[in-house]
Amino acid sequence: MTDEAYWTKSSGRTGYPNLEGRGRADVAVIGGGAAGLWTAWELARTGRRVALLEAGRVAEAAKGGRAGQASVLQGLAYSRIVRAAGAEAAHCYAEAQTRAVQRIADVADRLGVACAMERRPSYVYAADATSLAELNEELAAAQEAGVPAVYGAGAGLPFAAARVAASLQVDGQLQFDPGKLLRALAEDLIRRGSAVYEHSRVVTVDVGEPCVVMTESGASVAAEHVVVATGFPITAPDAVRRALRPRRELLLAGAVPAGRAPAGMYAAVGESGASVRTAPLEDGRRMIIVSGEKYEPGAGGVGERFARLAAWAAGNVGLSRVDHCWSAQDYETDDQLPLIGRASTAPDRRCLWIATGSAGWDASTAVLAARLITAGIRGEQPAAWTAPFAPERMEKGVRPEEAWNGPARSVVRHRVEPGERDALDAIRPGDGAVVEVGGEHCAAYRDGSGLLHLVSALCPHQGCTVGFNDAEKTWECPCHGSRFGTDGALLQGPAAEPLAPARAYLALAAAQ
Repeated sequence: MTDEAYWTKSSGRTGYPNLEGRGRADVAVIGGGAAGLWTAWELARTGRRVALLEAGRVAEAAKGGRAGQASVLQGLAYSRIVRAAGAEAAHCYAEAQTRAVQRIADVADRLGVACAMERRPSYVYAADATSLAELNEELAAAQEAGVPAVYGAGAGLPFAAARVAASLQVDGQLQFDPGKLLRALAEDLIRRGSAVYEHSRVVTVDVGEPCVVMTESGASVAAEHVVVATGFPITAPDAVRRALRPRRELLLAGAVPAGRAPAGMYAAVGESGASVRTAPLEDGRRMIIVSGEKYEPGAGGVGERFARLAAWAAGNVGLSRVDHCWSAQDYETDDQLPLIGRASTAPDRRCLWIATGSAGWDASTAVLAARLITAGIRGEQPAAWTAPFAPERMEKGVRPEEAWNGPARSVVRHRVEPGERDALDAIRPGDGAVVEVGGEHCAAYRDGSGLLHLVSALCPHQGCTVGFNDAEKTWECPCHGSRFGTDGALLQGPAAEPLAPARAYLALAAAQ
């Protein structure tokens, strides 16, 4: 079994250069996931010279449970939007998602991408009777929004009838290999005269005329516009940044005979189900992809969550062997709507655009972001249905005293107390914990040889305390989703720096 995303293996790896020196472009796009690639490609089609910068490899961020699933039916999205933002916002969201699903199909066909594109029915199902009320509310909200959803008693679902109380269904939705489609977008935008840079982590954005983005190596790109499509934006108004909540989700994948594979795409309502879709394999079998066990970064118990998801997959869809397991991260907003458009109405920030908050439905929301941002940069009058997605809605009614600056940092003592020694000794090989050592909150990890590694437990982004992911052996920030290695190395932003060395480490060594 591999911890590499199935999409990465099926699509292959890219090898674009890293940014060097100083460059210029019409638009700099930060982030090579779905939103960044779609936006860069749509802008390149209009004749703009685009520089896309990615901290790792392009398309590898698109590894979530629904990264290769585009459906207008999305869990409990419409009922939640109605409660938070009103029926008109839900109608706009439905129209936007319908357009996006068709756009994906059209572009894949135009570019001739062999990305295993399939039209399949999409389901939202209640795994037990306790979720029926939510499902009925979603049906009413979705139909009012214009979604052609129909109600059924579990018809067409692969799970045992006793495990499905009811379902909603919309036909003709899409599933595909997201890696292959996104890599095709990258190749085409290069053919159009734009550029893609990998291993080029952006650490600062100077908002001026022009805007300048700078990477950790000191290379830079000057551009008239900057699009931030990094999940949590590295730069944006405080109100926008406070509106985003990170969430992680676990995924499993394994091959089964084609005759045993589910026919559609399935998203669960409630805690007792999981989401399922499939993909064709070259040997005639199909890969089943199961996602679920959503949790807050740093919450811990990830190994147990993987075990529960694997048990569910074995008992419900016959996935007896897991070939891939991985995790993904996304962000959601309080009103359940993405943040797409100008980052702020402030005159000195009009060059800055953001795309985030897809709540796991990044395949279609990325297409929506590309369309809206491209139209905005071109100066086109926005359509009425685009209004609910504007980030400026988060700035209304915000008071300065509501700004959050993170917790105060600890004062360091210069000795190790007996209780601290016991806490460190309790950490087993391969495990980690946040402990207080010499007055400092430390992220402590003991490797397989028994050696203890200490780094600061305070995320350098805004000072939140990280938590340990026991399955992936990483430190994760629950506030904004930054991730770090056991040695403190930065794996994923919005943090731009690694975890600091633990100042208590020398005191601990002296005590030994």
